[in-house]
Amino acid sequence: MISVLSYGRLVARAVLGGLSQTDSRDYSLVTASCGFGKDFRKGILKKGMCYGDDACFIARHRSADVLGVADGVGGWRDYGVDPSQFSGTLMKTCERLVREGRFIPSNPVGILTTSYYELLQNKVPLLGSSTACIVVLDRQRHRLHTANLGDSGFLVVRGGEVVHRSDEQQHYFNTPFQLSIAPPGAEGAVLSDSPEAADSSSFDVQLGDIILTATDGLFDNMPDYMILQELKKLKNANYESVQQTARSIAEQAHQLAYDPNYMSPFAQFACDNGLNVRGGKPDDITVLLSIVAEYTD
Repeated sequence: MISVLSYGRLVARAVLGGLSQTDSRDYSLVTASCGFGKDFRKGILKKGMCYGDDACFIARHRSADVLGVADGVGGWRDYGVDPSQFSGTLMKTCERLVREGRFIPSNPVGILTTSYYELLQNKVPLLGSSTACIVVLDRQRHRLHTANLGDSGFLVVRGGEVVHRSDEQQHYFNTPFQLSIAPPGAEGAVLSDSPEAADSSSFDVQLGDIILTATDGLFDNMPDYMILQELKKLKNANYESVQQTARSIAEQAHQLAYDPNYMSPFAQFACDNGLNVRGGKPDDITVLLSIVAEYTD
């Protein structure tokens, strides 16, 4: 099953490749999601917006379109904790804050921070850890504001080239920055980063810009050139085309993840760190594919 969420009319008035943004029109995002849980049948979406231990959300308010992805740390399963509960609750809280208007479009770190501290206030601790990436489109100002903590991330593609991308945050190999809640008394024994440590950026976007937001299950298995090849299939900005392309990208990443002879980006990174690794990296995969289009009510 493919989960698709779209904003704007079925046919958005945008032309791929980018147009001049010296106009007074509001922009919006046409967005589709697709994903695969590592330990579940492909394409199965768990309750909410979760693929395996990954989670995501797509929301809008009067002034902005907002989306996010999170990757729950699977190691918690060894301690009897469901990793998807932390990432899923984090994303649901971000979504609620957006729908309630409790955010500033230019401050996506604030969305992440407020959501995380709400989780910390729970009487019963919601144990777990997660990376997170939040992307906000300011409709009137035509600007994208982002916050990324860990190794999930985003790409912005214009004219077939990557013009913006997130910076991956790692403490050391395969150990990304992450938000965490530890059992009482064990806080010092669990790796935990502040949401304010998220890397943030802001930049202008144009009609037709493509924004790909995903967890590391995509980026660990598909290099940029493969992603760009798939994005060439996106011929227009209607949601059916976005859906098909999001599905194509997620499916290819899923197939490559289980190819033992493929030299994946993850395997190459492992070799660069002195490890003899080959093959894809089986993992949960979440893809949010968006196109900047003219806003229509």
